[in-house]
Order: sequence, then C-alpha cells, then structure tokens
Amino acid sequence: MASPVAMMQAPGDSSRWFVIEQSGIVNVFPNDPNATANQVDPFINISGRVTSGGETGLLGMAFHPNFGTGGNFEVFFSYTRGSLESVISRFRSFDGGLTLDDTMEDIILTIPQPFPNHNGGYIAFDANGYLVAGFGDGGSGGDPQGHGQNTTDLLGTFIRIDVDGGTPYAIPADNPFIANAANPCPQGFGGADCPEIFAWGLRNPWRWSFDRQTGELWAGDVGQGAWEEIDLVEIGNNYGWNIREGANCYPPGSACSAAGLVDPITEYGRTEGTSVTGGYVYRGAAIPELQGSYVYGDFGSGRVWAVPSNSPQGTAGVELFDTAFNISSFVEDNNGEIYLIHYGGSVHQIVDN
Repeated sequence: MASPVAMMQAPGDSSRWFVIEQSGIVNVFPNDPNATANQVDPFINISGRVTSGGETGLLGMAFHPNFGTGGNFEVFFSYTRGSLESVISRFRSFDGGLTLDDTMEDIILTIPQPFPNHNGGYIAFDANGYLVAGFGDGGSGGDPQGHGQNTTDLLGTFIRIDVDGGTPYAIPADNPFIANAANPCPQGFGGADCPEIFAWGLRNPWRWSFDRQTGELWAGDVGQGAWEEIDLVEIGNNYGWNIREGANCYPPGSACSAAGLVDPITEYGRTEGTSVTGGYVYRGAAIPELQGSYVYGDFGSGRVWAVPSNSPQGTAGVELFDTAFNISSFVEDNNGEIYLIHYGGSVHQIVDN
C-alpha cells in the first residue's frame, strides 16, 4: 500500500477489505492477515483525475447503503480544474461489487479550495441514509478568509445531504438552515446560510465516525498550533474555530466570548501530539474493557488514547499505547473491531494485551 488514508468493508461483506491510496487508487484484498501482494486487485483507479500530494488526494469513500443491490459508491477527492477543488462523486459497480466503472461519474458536489491544505475529506452515510461530509476551513493558517464562522459557505463545516432525494441531492428536513433549501450551495458558496450545513466551526476534521450503537458523530479536529480536539458533533452546533482552538481563545492569549460555542469532549496539547486522527467508539467483543470508549490517535506522535463516550466536556483522554506510526486513519470492521492505518503502508489491529 502506498500512502493509505482509509480502509473499510462493504456492508454485509466481511470477506474483503477496500483500501484507499491517496494517489487515487482503491484496491481490494481478502480479509486474511496472511494475504499477499498477488491477492490485491484494483477496485477503481481515478489517479488520472486526482490532484494528490500534501493534504490533497483521494481522501474518502463511502458505500451507499444499497451497494449490495445498486452498486453505488461515493468518493471524495481533490481535483484541479483551473483551480483546486474538493469533489464528491458517485460511481457504480455493474459486476456485483467486484469493480467500479470509472467512466461513469456523477458529480454530486464541488467546492473551490483557496489553499491546498485543510481539505477534511471523510464521507459516510448516517443511519437515515443521508450522506455526511466533513470539510476543512480552506487552508493556510489561522483561517485567514474566515470560513470557520461563515455559514454562507461550506468550508469549515459538516454537511448532510440526501443523494437519493434529488438531483444532485436534496436537503434533509431537519438541517439547521432548511429554510434556505431552495438555495443550496452546490459550488460551496451562497448568499445565505447554506442549507447543506449540519454543524460548523471546524478547522480540519481529519477522520470522524458514527457510533454504530447510538448514531452519534465523533470527530477529530486538527488544531492550529497549540491544541488538538475531539468533538461530539451534533446538529446545529458551532465548534468555535477560529474564535477558539479547542476550548481556548485563538490567537493564544487573546480574549474571546464562548457564547454559542461548543467545547470539545477532550483536547491535548503539543507535548502529546501535533495532528489528531479521529477514530471510533469501540463496540467490538475482543476488548471488553474498551467497550463504549472512543479511541483516537495522533499522526505526528503515534500515540493512541481513549475517552469514555459518556464523558462530559473537558475530560482528559487516557493513553492506551504509543507507536512509531504516522496514524492516517482508524478502521472499524463489520464486527466492530478496530484497526489503525500507518501512512507508511501497513494496517494494525488493536487487540487486548
């Protein structure tokens, strides 16, 4: 694997793993710890249309809930068409999920990216069948264009859209700005609050997930220069960037009002890590003592922590172990067991010691 950034199993199929390589390739291989390189098959290769490098590339993918019958599959990638964009597209499988047809692409949404960093990039379907995507603030440092607190564009937000209810999508009826449903922001910017928005005030949500038991959305939001945070993301909430970094005023030492802003569940400083990678609430069976805890890590330090999912805001995480890995993503299999991905090209299951 070259620069893997995500991995998953198809709904109802635990026999295979699908792994995203940042360059624009998705490969599939057997669910076997002893699988060899000659058992790896291409699933889709869109590297020719993906801008990759740094924080850009093929960053996310999601099996549509009807993948087993309809074959739909969504991807999130960076693309340069005059200028850099983030693109969410749909592809289809016509051979029972063995491969995707990369010649038939339905573009669902594109967002101009003013800078090459802070793309977010993860996508997933929620329990209602809506597609959720997390976007960074558009990049550079300190959010110079003020996207985090601007709800008239999609940068710095979580969006939630119904890709089955309209062309290219419809707006779920309980989204915070549903009053503007007739005026969506398909190019990322609008003249009013964007109806696609679910929550906002994010800097760069790098890896997030739904708790398979409760449906709650947990996210790691990468900090600027002092604090990394884990958020429980709920509809209509403002998570503070760039007024605050974590639960702290930004810039450091400045005065700010916390009115209307939601604190993270947990945060950590630069002595512990430099770039948070969000994980999963553990719902597997192999590690009973971890049951119900949110597991997350750090790309820079390789550390892995857990915090109980019923923790109040401001709870300190407990370090589980330290690694020498650049943790680009966590993975949950169909049974709820958790793995981590090393950006250097390996996958490791988290087990009970």
